[in-house]
Amino acid sequence: MASPTPLRRQPVQQRSAKRVEKMLESCAQLIDELGYDGVTTTLIAERAGVAVGSLYQFFPDKRAVVQALTQRNLDYFMAEISRRLDEAALDSWDQAADTIFDIYVQMYREVPGFSRIRFGDVVDQRLIDGQRDNNTVIADGMAAFIAERFGVPFETIRLPIAVANEIADSILNLAFRRKLFPEDVVIAEAKSVVHNYMANQKLPN
Repeated sequence: MASPTPLRRQPVQQRSAKRVEKMLESCAQLIDELGYDGVTTTLIAERAGVAVGSLYQFFPDKRAVVQALTQRNLDYFMAEISRRLDEAALDSWDQAADTIFDIYVQMYREVPGFSRIRFGDVVDQRLIDGQRDNNTVIADGMAAFIAERFGVPFETIRLPIAVANEIADSILNLAFRRKLFPEDVVIAEAKSVVHNYMANQKLPN
């Protein structure tokens, strides 16, 4: 689903893997504090407690660090969808929308850096996959997963899931980034709009 790893080389030893993970965590924390534009590779290395040369062994630049962070967030997102759908007893594919929405909101609130960069659109509209924009990658991933899980054709649900994803993304942007209205009120409105849209889809279950 995603583009090849932005890592210059894969960490082989456990120590190296932990070092890379620490760089990603440090990058996320700094993005929360300073925004993407305020973060530098030097700051990431300092926060991670490594030499900047060590960072460059794995990442060519700041963008590559954020790309790896975005991929980690996407992997977490899809894993959470799988886990929660396993726990839920759903009658039809469209009911998965509420579960996915709740995961997305939780990530906004709890995953460091996510509210600032989401799935990379602040950095590059095609950060995840050079051939498709980030929202298309996310929506197609969800559609493929739900198609397999509920036994419905991918092409049948691709459009409604893409539309629901755009709706949720836009309204949550209003809640978390523009701060024009009370956060919980906007989140409830977004969930209601997405829920009603999906409930009105006259597609096979």
